[in-house]
Amino acid sequence: MDFLALLGSPRKRGNSEILMDAVLDGVKMAGGKVEVVRLCDLDIHGCLGCGGCDKTGKCVVDDDMTLLYDKIISAQRIILASPVYFYGITAQAKAFVDRTQALWSRQRVPGINEAWFKDPDRKGFLLSVAATKGERVFEGLILTMKYGFDAMGLEYGGDFLVKGVDLRGDMKKQPDKLRQAELFGSKCVA
Repeated sequence: MDFLALLGSPRKRGNSEILMDAVLDGVKMAGGKVEVVRLCDLDIHGCLGCGGCDKTGKCVVDDDMTLLYDKIISAQRIILASPVYFYGITAQAKAFVDRTQALWSRQRVPGINEAWFKDPDRKGFLLSVAATKGERVFEGLILTMKYGFDAMGLEYGGDFLVKGVDLRGDMKKQPDKLRQAELFGSKCVA
């Protein structure tokens, strides 16, 4: 099974990446093939809200996001990892999600065959870490990603969320959570 793993954190080797690595270890052990994309290494502009994709199913903005559309369509599973930034995903992850509007628009453009959009076995998963332990700290991320994955033609497959992870490397200090993350990754393949 093909996985597209999107790292939304701008911090290299930070807690989100450590968590994602554990999940992807589980994916690989269960036989999944993974391609990792670091969103902050790409030049992805925000959606212009121009409506161009409503007519053609393609975004009019010519940047690195164009490299990701085919990857999104061909992936059976997509994992997006982002730390909590003010109760939402990072700016890099949000620009990516906003630009999936073009994929959402494709299902309404006559003459475009989008069989991938109707495949109920395609799933999207959210990974996140938060510095605080607030009861509702992940709600904004979950809601954004449920709609984002829907725009990509994916069912929301679930999430793995860790509270109280603040300083760089704190995720490494939670070996039980990392083992659970690995198990979560293996279950994402099923």
